[in-house]
Amino acid sequence: MHKGISTAAGLLLGFALDRVLADPRRWHPVAGFGTAAAALERWTYANTHRAGIGHEAVAVGTVVALGTVAARGGLLATTLATWTVLGGRSLARAGHAMADRLDAGDVDGARTLLPSLCGRDPSVLDADGLARAALESVAENTSDAAVAPLLWGAVAGVPGLLGYRAVNTLDAMVGYRNERYLRFGWAAARTDDVANLVPARITGLLTVVSAPLVGGSPGQAWQAWRRDARKHPSPNAGVVEASMAGALGVRLGGRTQYRYGAELRPTLGSGRSPGTEDLRRAVRMSEAVQIGAVVLSAAVASLRR
Repeated sequence: MHKGISTAAGLLLGFALDRVLADPRRWHPVAGFGTAAAALERWTYANTHRAGIGHEAVAVGTVVALGTVAARGGLLATTLATWTVLGGRSLARAGHAMADRLDAGDVDGARTLLPSLCGRDPSVLDADGLARAALESVAENTSDAAVAPLLWGAVAGVPGLLGYRAVNTLDAMVGYRNERYLRFGWAAARTDDVANLVPARITGLLTVVSAPLVGGSPGQAWQAWRRDARKHPSPNAGVVEASMAGALGVRLGGRTQYRYGAELRPTLGSGRSPGTEDLRRAVRMSEAVQIGAVVLSAAVASLRR
């Protein structure tokens, strides 16, 4: 089978597996990588940029090397790798579960669920804050957990799929601006920013195009992106969150409480504060964007030689 066609077929089949099976609940390879990276950190950690660069190079380089070997498995390897790195179905389930708990008035249950979506401190959030946090997480993770790995798989096959997931996982582990990781995590955060520059903008474009599917306006989504995205401290999260806010007609941003401290995020969008119905619309938008992304990625992959 032609290499590009094999890669395209593997992306489509892996995406289908994620839609049907979601993430494995036990023995997830990404969780295994996280455990290995944490063990590596005990040997590589120092409060310097150099140590962080070394940590990133060893962890990601090892995964890319393993992916290069695994790629010899052809279609099956691409299918399994795609399923392994995608988190789109689990993201949608978590978004719906959060909306269900908030609609039922189960704020404590919603707080318990929030860590599966993002790293914010749920103990300080009320129902409105939980809805906003979940919606912003759905927007950002649509890019990080679905669009980006598919695009990297399209251009770099199995090494791209696994390497991207390693980069993104390390950013989630050490890419913080706190005392411990400000220098050591710098390389992880910057590498993740670079890896997501194109995927985040593809996600934004797919969000603009898909806005009518959730009763939104492509024009408002585009306007919010162009007006507000640059205000966000992240060059990528700002794009996907602002375009989502515009598409849904809601306002995101404001005080954002993490376990390591609080950040005052800029306002994205110009509508109302989001509620649970907006969260459900965001999940439907996420699923539409994911479908657009896998079709685009398969088309790009089919052009590979």
